[in-house]
Amino acid sequence: MFARAIIRALLTQRRGLSKLGASRIVPQPFPLTPMTYYQPAAIGMPLADVDTPALLLDLDAFETNLKLLQQSLAGRAIKLRPHAKSHKCPEIAKRQMALGAVGVCCQKVSEAQAMVDGGVTDVLIANEVVGAAKLRRLTALAARAKIAVCADHADNVAALDAAAQAAGITLDVLVEVNVGANRCGVEPGEPAFRLAQQIHHAKHLRFAGLQAYQGSAQHVRETGARRAAIDAACDKVRNTTALLAQAGIPCERVTGAGTGSYMFEAASSVYHELQTGSYIFMDADYAKNDWTESGIPRFEHSLFLWTTVMSTPARDRAICDAGLKASSVDSGMPTVFDTPGVVYAKASDEHGVLQLSDGVSLPLGCKLKLIPGHCDPTVNLYDHFVCVRKGVVEALWPIAARGALL
Repeated sequence: MFARAIIRALLTQRRGLSKLGASRIVPQPFPLTPMTYYQPAAIGMPLADVDTPALLLDLDAFETNLKLLQQSLAGRAIKLRPHAKSHKCPEIAKRQMALGAVGVCCQKVSEAQAMVDGGVTDVLIANEVVGAAKLRRLTALAARAKIAVCADHADNVAALDAAAQAAGITLDVLVEVNVGANRCGVEPGEPAFRLAQQIHHAKHLRFAGLQAYQGSAQHVRETGARRAAIDAACDKVRNTTALLAQAGIPCERVTGAGTGSYMFEAASSVYHELQTGSYIFMDADYAKNDWTESGIPRFEHSLFLWTTVMSTPARDRAICDAGLKASSVDSGMPTVFDTPGVVYAKASDEHGVLQLSDGVSLPLGCKLKLIPGHCDPTVNLYDHFVCVRKGVVEALWPIAARGALL
């Protein structure tokens, strides 16, 4: 349609020129297809030749992290449903499921669609979906794959029921319970119970359990304080499930937990599913947590920003080409990996300012690895993971749900 419009415009322009006696003027060729996307790397390329900024995934560290999580849960009757908002990549989701994950979580319908299109068949949208357009897309997706969604308001439950009826499906719905994060979620106990009753009695919905994620506890630095926050969340869940049991409403799953706390939920006898996400990457902010006596393994850094020193204007300062458009800084600046005496101090749109200690210098054109402060929004800035093993590019994995905000 776009191409036809361009051709019509060119023909109209040419006819207009003819009337002015300019019939011999030939319009210049106009590109009718999108510009070919420039990729920073090719399979088999040495890491040193990868263009920057690029998002690197160290495959050895990544695969170690996948196995570490599975090993830490060995012998426990609990399921893993990793959060795909961390990676937005069906290739990663399928590797998680190959090791035993039952499916993935997403935050948006468009994220879920990218997962389903990429071959992932079981997705929980661990969030509320509100609005007629989104509900139509949600129910259409639920006709293609196993999809569940969360709700925390009676009006949303009624809208979900009507949308499911219009689509001719039965939709799985979980009640999101506020267990301390004070974001979305109905209050535990009676309010959550009443909403579960409404879902249970809806003709085109199925009550599928409780969403109980204590997100604000994930980056509580001290282990004891983090454990106490999860213990409080578990008490709120127990109060709610007790009311459901008294009413004879089955609660088949309680799902939640994150990288900073998942072993506490796993040991609680309350949770059935764990939604860990960042463990595969281990960003700089998670690395600041205290992990002693938590039972949580020390995951390895596997996600890096590959950047080039583009300017050396002063003895104590160098500039790299990874700025705000290359890394999210909401959880702090990136940290420089394996390069002592160099600190990423400040970011502007296209530049990162590197502070150099006395006696440290960086030659123009040298390349560095940076550990992003917050992996999720940083991943959302890129089209591909450049997957590297032992200094060689092994694969390019599309970040299929990049920019999936709807």
